[in-house]
Amino acid sequence: MHIWVDADACPKVIKDILFRAATRTGTPLTLVANQMLYVPPSPIIRSVQVSAGFDVADNEIVKRLMSGDLVITSDLPLAAEVIEKGAHALSHRGEWYSAANIRPLLNMRDFMDNLRGSGIQTGGPPPLGQSERQAFGKHLDRFLASCARADHRTG
Repeated sequence: MHIWVDADACPKVIKDILFRAATRTGTPLTLVANQMLYVPPSPIIRSVQVSAGFDVADNEIVKRLMSGDLVITSDLPLAAEVIEKGAHALSHRGEWYSAANIRPLLNMRDFMDNLRGSGIQTGGPPPLGQSERQAFGKHLDRFLASCARADHRTG
C-alpha cells in the first residue's frame, strides 16, 4: 500500500500529519505537485514534481497508483478515478470518498460551477478547522491500522 498526495492544494498541517503517520507505520508516501515541495529526509517519503498544467498532477497519480492505495485529495474528479481503479480516496478535511457518495458529490460540484458561471457568488470552502484536522488524522490512523492488520493476516 502506498499513500499518494495531490499536494498542490494540500494544507501544510495535513502534510505534517501524513509525514508523521508514514514514518510511524513505514508506509511509502509520495507528494505529487507542479512545484518543488519540502519533504523530510526519509527513505519512504518523496515528492514528484510534474509540469504545470490542468490535471497534470492528477493524471500522474492515476497513472502510478495501484488498487488498495490511498490518495489524499479534495479534487472530486480525481477521487472518482481513484475509486474506479480500486483505490481509496480521503479528503484533507477527513471525508472519505466512495462509490456510494462520489456521484452525488460530483453532481453538486457541477451544480455549484453552473451557479458561479451564471454570476451567483457561492463562496469558497471554510478554513480548515481543528475538528477537520482531527477527523483526517483519525480516518488516516484507522485506515493504516486496518492495512497493517490485513498485511499481518496475509503475511
